[in-house]
Amino acid sequence: MYEGIVQSLIDELGQLPGIGPKGAQRIAFHLLTADPQDVRRLAATLIEVTEKVKFCRACGNVAEDDECRICRDARRDPSVLCVVEEPKDVAAIERIREYRGRYHVLGGAISPIDGVGPEDLRIRELMGRLADGQVTEVILATDPNLEGEATATYLARLIKPLGLRVTRPASGLPVGGELEYADEVTLGRAFEGRRAMS
Repeated sequence: MYEGIVQSLIDELGQLPGIGPKGAQRIAFHLLTADPQDVRRLAATLIEVTEKVKFCRACGNVAEDDECRICRDARRDPSVLCVVEEPKDVAAIERIREYRGRYHVLGGAISPIDGVGPEDLRIRELMGRLADGQVTEVILATDPNLEGEATATYLARLIKPLGLRVTRPASGLPVGGELEYADEVTLGRAFEGRRAMS
């Protein structure tokens, strides 16, 4: 559509997750009209991220050192391990400021249709972490979709024989939602996970 480097920029931006052709075009034209200093700072940050950021050797979260800040924090409860699919899930759970345990990032979810099996995830590393006897509860906080449920079920079958408590976050109705718009799975879980009112 466009000439040379402009089309190359649009094509590269279009490779990013969640960015379609129109979004890539909007971002490209924003960059073309932006202050050159801002664009250079963005470019420098992108390069710096690829050079400095790695994955924590203990949990798989993003880190600038061998271990992430959560794994280095001695105040975290080592007896509770929350298993998530991606580093962004760690950030989401940390935002609620309720969880004080440690994490294990799988690096995805089991998805046969996408060619992702258990051997493609950090399950061997998870089992290694559970072998030392320090963890007493594993929270399987995979996404509440088909792949996440399959992954949680697979992990529960592996972990339960170890005698550990295996839990899953409750899921239910969003605040402000209406019952008629809730899907059957969400509504069913809301009833299963109900609690007594004081």
